[in-house]
Amino acid sequence: MVATTPLSLAINGRERLLAQDLVAFTRPAESERLGTVAVVGLGYVGLPTALAVEHAAHRVVGLDVDPARLAGIAERDVDLDDEARRTLELVLDAGRLDLTTDPGTLDAADVVVVCVPTPVLADRSPDLRALRSACGTVVAHAHPGQTIILTSTTYVGTTRELLAEPLHARGLVPGTDVFVAFSPERIDPGNHDHRQRETPRVVGGITADCASAAAGVVSALTDSVFLVSSPEVAELTKLYENIFRAVSLALANEFADACGTFGIDPIEVTLAAGTKPYGFLGAFPGPGVGGHCIPCDPHYLLAQLQVSGTPAPLVDATMHAIEDRPLRVADRAAEVLAADGIELAGARLTVVGVSYKAGVRDVRESPALPLIAALLDRGADVAYHDPLMPVIRLEDGRELRSVPDPGGRDTDLAIVQVVHPGVDHDWVRRCPRVLDATYRFDAPGTRRQVV
Repeated sequence: MVATTPLSLAINGRERLLAQDLVAFTRPAESERLGTVAVVGLGYVGLPTALAVEHAAHRVVGLDVDPARLAGIAERDVDLDDEARRTLELVLDAGRLDLTTDPGTLDAADVVVVCVPTPVLADRSPDLRALRSACGTVVAHAHPGQTIILTSTTYVGTTRELLAEPLHARGLVPGTDVFVAFSPERIDPGNHDHRQRETPRVVGGITADCASAAAGVVSALTDSVFLVSSPEVAELTKLYENIFRAVSLALANEFADACGTFGIDPIEVTLAAGTKPYGFLGAFPGPGVGGHCIPCDPHYLLAQLQVSGTPAPLVDATMHAIEDRPLRVADRAAEVLAADGIELAGARLTVVGVSYKAGVRDVRESPALPLIAALLDRGADVAYHDPLMPVIRLEDGRELRSVPDPGGRDTDLAIVQVVHPGVDHDWVRRCPRVLDATYRFDAPGTRRQVV
């Protein structure tokens, strides 16, 4: 069936010619409820998924290996937007979301959605431990008639290797006995402009019947679902999306450095270029790139390409540039201080915000962590203020606590790393020197990162 939601494709300005090439799916209005839906992994993807599918399911089970995470959800102590938080309270009060660490609950599930994290190790190689464990558990508890959907961003071939083939070895044939597909998550934490219901999803099944069964589930989450020919296409689609974002952000940062050479505001240049309705997709520069996707996902492709001997110099250079960006901020801090005759070693610095993103209570891959580590290693006296993150731990184990009253601290330089909505930043404007690594903080006398 053809989707009724209009689709805008950002492909060289020719989206009207290309939209017809996609296979669209819509859930029939008379479709039955989904039965019991089990969501494996209740992190920043899994919990919103469980809440979004609840309206279409008879029962939702949230399975997670971390009892502390389940306790936090039960106590409503989770990082959700206001709408999702209200939904959480409603479903918990009504007893419509079962929280458990027991994998045996998968035995009764009609649908299983896998939403576990896929981070990277210290050497930037893919960390597959959670993924392999979750898929192994799902395969062990699978039964005929079940639909299994993997959503975690991962390497090409994962769905077939970790789900379809082990299921087949158990005697459960995908497309006949069970229905297996990959549908990459598209959840943008902290961004109210990109709601799950309004964000299109793609689905790639082991067979056409697998794709159709999975699309019927995914269409309960979003108004627009598009089918691709295989799980491998869907897996690589997700990697392409995030690699594109990585390249765009690395370019934006590099271009901001170039703007600094000419004393030009990179935000103004970006906005001006964005007035072109075709051929340009801009990104704003910043102190670095954090979160669960962009700093991690491209390495899943790079690792596979390295094994096959396939070069990817642009992607490789992009990831090096992203990793080095916080060090550039540290260098710039030293330059700003030196301009006033102050040595970085011994200077008192306050970092404003340490989350990887505005409005998000999460420091995974946050550029603030290597930035603070670099400043400390160079002898600076570093503190930070972030009401959303009262405690942080650096990679080497050093622990810092948020300064509750940063205005009372004698600060030589404030480095604006992220600006949370609803947080009072007036004290920053009273600092003698402000280095705006976001390029968008409004403060008199602010010296932006590369100006």
